Amino acid sequence: MIRKAVLALLALPLAACATAPPAAVAPPMDGNATVTVGIVGLNDFHGNLEPVQRALPVEDETEVQAGGAAYLASAIDALRARQEHSLVISAGDLISASPLVSSLFLDEPTVGAMNRMGLDFNAVGNHEFDRGWRELVRLAEGGCAKLTLREPCAVEPDYAGAEFGFLAANVRATPAMGRGETLFPGTAIRRFGEGENAVAIGIVGLTLEGTPGLVTPQGIAGLTFADEAETINAAIPRLRGQGADAVVVAIHQGLAPDDQPDVFGCAAISGPLREILDRLDGGVDVVISGHTHRPYVCDYASVDPARPMLVTSAAWGGQMLTDIVLTIDPAQDRVVAKRARNLVVANEAGDPVEGILRPAARADIAAYVARYAEAARAAETRPVGRLAGPAREEGIESPLGNLIADAQLAATRNAGAQIALMNPGGIRGDLIPAADGTLTFGQIYTVQPFGNTLITKSLTGAQLLALLASQFGEGREVIFAGSEGFRQVLARAGDGYRFVSATLDGRPIDPDATYRVTMNSFLSTGGDGFAVFAEGKDAVTGPVDLDAIETYLDGEAVRALPATGRIVVTG
Repeated sequence: MIRKAVLALLALPLAACATAPPAAVAPPMDGNATVTVGIVGLNDFHGNLEPVQRALPVEDETEVQAGGAAYLASAIDALRARQEHSLVISAGDLISASPLVSSLFLDEPTVGAMNRMGLDFNAVGNHEFDRGWRELVRLAEGGCAKLTLREPCAVEPDYAGAEFGFLAANVRATPAMGRGETLFPGTAIRRFGEGENAVAIGIVGLTLEGTPGLVTPQGIAGLTFADEAETINAAIPRLRGQGADAVVVAIHQGLAPDDQPDVFGCAAISGPLREILDRLDGGVDVVISGHTHRPYVCDYASVDPARPMLVTSAAWGGQMLTDIVLTIDPAQDRVVAKRARNLVVANEAGDPVEGILRPAARADIAAYVARYAEAARAAETRPVGRLAGPAREEGIESPLGNLIADAQLAATRNAGAQIALMNPGGIRGDLIPAADGTLTFGQIYTVQPFGNTLITKSLTGAQLLALLASQFGEGREVIFAGSEGFRQVLARAGDGYRFVSATLDGRPIDPDATYRVTMNSFLSTGGDGFAVFAEGKDAVTGPVDLDAIETYLDGEAVRALPATGRIVVTG
């Protein structure tokens, strides 16, 4: 599906992305000059300071190696150089779920790299809260207070924080937190030009209302996450009242293109953001979105002429950027034309191709990333064990998910564990061993970068069955990987599945029995919306998940890949 989306998007010429037909946009008043403002949009960078290892498919049988902070910086420079006035805006998940070179250092180098690139604003995403709101504030504002298991300021003792603004319009704080009404400012105004040619861009930044279901509850204690559409609609008149000629929303929520190979526009797109867009007032000009990691540029006027806004997303990991151009008539205080396109940021030489930038690496950013890469090298390259073959996270059951669940069960047997369950959202990459099967710490860290501890709890069989049933429903499908001996039976239900039954060592789960179940600390407090985990009793804290997989892989023998068949689909 993503291949089709990228193909269709890159096939569009720049003019094809204009948001509204000429008749729908008032022309400039006679004799009035217009002002052009360029906006570079990005989303879901996730600390990918080095090039993304997976090639990006751009056309049939063609893939491009893309991303890397040094190349991204040059691409941003090139796009900004085309306009006298410009902004760079991120729609969240700038940090966390990051590769080792950033995550090992609490994502300080990602903030440093973005400072050097000239990022103006980042709307908070759900992953910004992975280490808790206090650590997020430290990361934004600087300082070396130790608020996590890892040491801050390990490479830059004078870490000073972000030179760009974090925006969090719908993240409400309590007075006791000392942060004001919201954790970070919700809106901002950026002004360009002087006199009669002065224009202002208003920006609203926010995350998805469902963030509490995606992060550890303790990390957001005291915060509430308000409705996205209501928050945006309340901000629009305030920004207009402050003189904003255009309103840009950066929201960490996204669309999901339908699987239609010959259609790639808003009419072919669904997803949580669609419902939000349909509730917005008509004063929004651009929505820079994220979260779903999909690339798209949509003319929402084709869906609803009353909402002629551009809706964009640039995939993930810095592999793409969105080039947005607004033409503003300062006499009318409004946008009179707008266009956008997504551009691949290639990091390899090649023939010129429409929609693909091939910038040179920017030397200062490359040196900065290399400094952190060198600091991480000893940890990254340390061998941790051997695996019989590649383990990828794909489909409803994968050897990688099973491997992690088995490792977690083995690590918590001394707590009485009988079953281990692993959420797919906690698996952030693949394990591809060297020719002799060797895996490094850097590889397993990339797969499990969150530093969760393992928790073993007692659940009744009835609770366990209710938990498994809650994997599906209300547009949700989160299928756990289960440890050896545990088996789920699912049935097809429309385009998805429903839970039917489960067994342990061949025996049906008994609703009246008690089972010792291991989960990570994120799930243990109800993460991912699985409240049943929080109901467990007699909790025992085990090792960090990363230590569990390292221990499981360690040894002279090559660890075999677990067989699949723990999830059976009927019907």
